[in-house]
Amino acid sequence: MSTTRFLTGITTTGTPHLGNFVGSMRPSVAASLTPGVQSFYFLADYHALIKCEDPARIQRSTLEIAASWLAAGLDTAQVTFYRQSDIPEIPELTWLLTCVTGKGVLNRAHAYKASMDKNSAAGREPDDGVTAGLFMYPVLMGADILMFKAHKVPVGRDQIQHIEMARDMAASFNHLYGEHFVLPEAAIDDHVATLPGLDGRKMSKSYDNTIPLFSSRSQLKRLISGILTDSRMPGEPKEVEGSALFQIYQAFASPDETVALREAYAEGIAWGDAKELLLERVDQVIAPMRARYEELIQNPARIEKTLLEGAERARALATPFMRELRSAVGLRSLVQASATAQPAKAAKAARPSFKQYREADGKFYFKLIGADGRLLLQSHGFDAPKDAGQAIGQLQKDTAKALQALAARLAPVDGVHQSDVLAALQALADAADAD
Repeated sequence: MSTTRFLTGITTTGTPHLGNFVGSMRPSVAASLTPGVQSFYFLADYHALIKCEDPARIQRSTLEIAASWLAAGLDTAQVTFYRQSDIPEIPELTWLLTCVTGKGVLNRAHAYKASMDKNSAAGREPDDGVTAGLFMYPVLMGADILMFKAHKVPVGRDQIQHIEMARDMAASFNHLYGEHFVLPEAAIDDHVATLPGLDGRKMSKSYDNTIPLFSSRSQLKRLISGILTDSRMPGEPKEVEGSALFQIYQAFASPDETVALREAYAEGIAWGDAKELLLERVDQVIAPMRARYEELIQNPARIEKTLLEGAERARALATPFMRELRSAVGLRSLVQASATAQPAKAAKAARPSFKQYREADGKFYFKLIGADGRLLLQSHGFDAPKDAGQAIGQLQKDTAKALQALAARLAPVDGVHQSDVLAALQALADAADAD
């Protein structure tokens, strides 16, 4: 049986909440037990430095998140569980990838664009307060993924762009230096629950509406009591649609229990009684884990030992792979034989290619990647995949005429001339004729 590698990172900037458990921890722990799957879970503390300048908070968050995953049932004998900063090969790989990644690609990263848009709306300079760390975030994420040759990366739809960028980095490096990296794919599970918070919006630290995963029972009761409900009185039928209380209950209850609460809503259950049911159901799931969590939190040396053991397993893969990559780019002993044949062979086989994908805004995009791995052409969003596909077909068939006709649907790419695009399109046409 072939093995599929999954990789998941958790940024160490906050305290885990019920939404993290339902949306990430619980399904990831279950997935780690699947035959034929090799799982990598890491604490992304380098990424945390981009968002947080409080050392104590990062250290505390690292402890809390590690303890949460272990308390939730993560079996470190079955997975590789490590702290990002314990793997020095990752920042080294980040630099190698930086050298094959176009600035124009990073200019389009969602987080960077959002920061610029926020500055522009406030009348500030576009790059005001933007660090190089924020700008380079996608490259570090690419290194996290590519270092361990991950096949699948579970992400939300807002993170798909980063996986596409990691694929582009891998393709560019492979083109220049031979086949070293696996091209990762985003793993999207639309059935994974997204919990609402206390105010009905998505549960998020950004909205300050979370229920900490390992709240004490008294704190859990107080927070659940504060969940936003409507003004319907006891005895009045209530709607489950849009009810944060019902959605949270459903995420922890069995199908039969969910049906029972749905019927109770229709019969006019009092909000106080519904909240009491939710408290009991959530606490029934969380209480055993809470006891394990408290034990772990009181023993940070045990968690540290677990993370260092995970780092040792991770480095057993990363160290020889980094040695291979250093040699590939020429960072090798002066007495080592030159090895240029393989990259030359890879370059000969490389062709331009179109890539079509869906972004977090729900629209469909495509881009043209040159034989050298450069981004040559980038579309604006299309409402339907067939529209994007038809535009690609038009470009492959009519080239120069299609470029002019589709100009309004194409975004400029820094440093790329139309002659480069035309040459790539012609190369595609020639390759199609040869095939």
